[in-house]
Amino acid sequence: MPTITFSLNDLENLVGKKLGIEKVQECAHLCKGDVDSYDKDSGEVKIDFGDTNLPYLWSVEGFARFIKNYLGIVKGIPPLIIEKGNYDILVDKNISCIRPFIAGFVARGRTIDDYLLKQMIQLQEKLADNYGRKRQKASIGLYSYRRIKFPIHYKAVEPESISFVPLESEKKLNLLQIIAQHPKGKEYGPILRNCSKYPVLVDENNEVLSFPPIINSNFTGRLEIGDDSLFLEVTGTDEGHISIIVNIFAYALFERGFTICSVNVRHFNKNAVFPKLTRETLDLDKNTVKSLFGLDLKQTEIKVLLEKAQYSLKNSKIEIPPYRADIMHFRDVAEDIGIIYGYNKIEGKPLSTFTIGETSDLIKFIDKVREILVGLGYQEAMSSILSNKNLLYSKMNISDFGTIEIGEFMSETYSCVRSWIIPNLMDLLSKNKHVSFPQKTFEEGLVNIRKGSDIFEYSRIAIASSHETANYTEARQALDLIFASFGLKYEIEEEEHGSFISGRVGRAIVNGRKVAYLGEISPQVLSNFGLEMPVCAFELNLSELFEEIKKK
Repeated sequence: MPTITFSLNDLENLVGKKLGIEKVQECAHLCKGDVDSYDKDSGEVKIDFGDTNLPYLWSVEGFARFIKNYLGIVKGIPPLIIEKGNYDILVDKNISCIRPFIAGFVARGRTIDDYLLKQMIQLQEKLADNYGRKRQKASIGLYSYRRIKFPIHYKAVEPESISFVPLESEKKLNLLQIIAQHPKGKEYGPILRNCSKYPVLVDENNEVLSFPPIINSNFTGRLEIGDDSLFLEVTGTDEGHISIIVNIFAYALFERGFTICSVNVRHFNKNAVFPKLTRETLDLDKNTVKSLFGLDLKQTEIKVLLEKAQYSLKNSKIEIPPYRADIMHFRDVAEDIGIIYGYNKIEGKPLSTFTIGETSDLIKFIDKVREILVGLGYQEAMSSILSNKNLLYSKMNISDFGTIEIGEFMSETYSCVRSWIIPNLMDLLSKNKHVSFPQKTFEEGLVNIRKGSDIFEYSRIAIASSHETANYTEARQALDLIFASFGLKYEIEEEEHGSFISGRVGRAIVNGRKVAYLGEISPQVLSNFGLEMPVCAFELNLSELFEEIKKK
């Protein structure tokens, strides 16, 4: 949840109107934010924004822009004038496999004071940490323009071939030393862990600007109070991502009175000019607005709402602001229409149907199984449905049998959807080695498995029992009681499974359907989790077992 701090007086100056903290709170709510604190004496306001899809709001300038449109001071997409600049960034071919994209601009004509410097650094940090995924996807450099000689060269070099004095340091270090010794190197160095060469930015005088995404130079990369011109660059792994960041910063500084000058980025095979202010378009769909909100609005009425939400409407074509990348289809625009119109103004519809809620038969069945295990002395656990392949497979000594992975995960720990539950219980046992034994636990929940191009979701339940005499028989007895409670007969088939001891693992079969694994966890898996006590376990597919019960 990004939090920004600013002066109420500064916000009012940017908006051009007295607001008061109550109006600020009202506008923050429309942006899915909330005023966390307000100091009447200093005028300092702190706002928490709950929507991480709107990074342009993570600055007082962006919030002021929203308010100006909402109040009708500005209509449609706010203007941004870009002067053509004679500034080049030359991108070497050898950087393409490391951190291939770069964009930027030059801003001139406004003296930087202490407050403005802090606001720029705040926006820089919020964008890099949140939208830039802690600099993994994008990192931002701010430089004192007067210390730079264009063109800028962006290239990859040997880690020990270049030295410079990094920020917050007094001595020269080469890139390898920065990774090993500098606090920012230790924090962000893992981003480059698989790279044999490291990215650098140097100017025409061979002065190092920065070692992205790690640290700027203490000479060129230090903005100071009194500077009246700056150079901003963004490097990253996705050109669209860095372009949005450049646009957000360009708008913010333009609204501060800076003149924004374009920069030419010259790759070995293409050229690009930034900032890119291309406006994506969508067709207006009044029927969707009506179906979602029950509002039969005229196009002129929708136009007013769109302009208050910072869109422009021309001939039924909606133009999207160039600092927004969250608009995937018209329903995203419709949400903004509803917000600006006011959800509290939309009349509710009377109930047209009447139904009585009831627990489904599957849930009733699952609850009975849970009660049986509680009666056997097992404690129920609850863990995240998101997991990682190391836990699911590597530590369990088996191969991937069909994982649904997350394309752009926030954490390696939660990078896929779990495909079975026993690994969660093993992880739980590994974190409770200090607790007295025996330890008997179970968990019920959803798993998802990919089979070819299809994805299947099942409800499963798993147990794990850990103590000196935990064995196959204990797991079998628990499974026996579950099947007997529902009048089911089952068979056990010998099976090989990398997570279990060979010869002490079986597959439970009901009416020809394989519904469970059970057995003793192998010493290798126990070692992987740092466990010394034996563990027996089973995992039962409740969805498939319930289908067999319904056939009775």
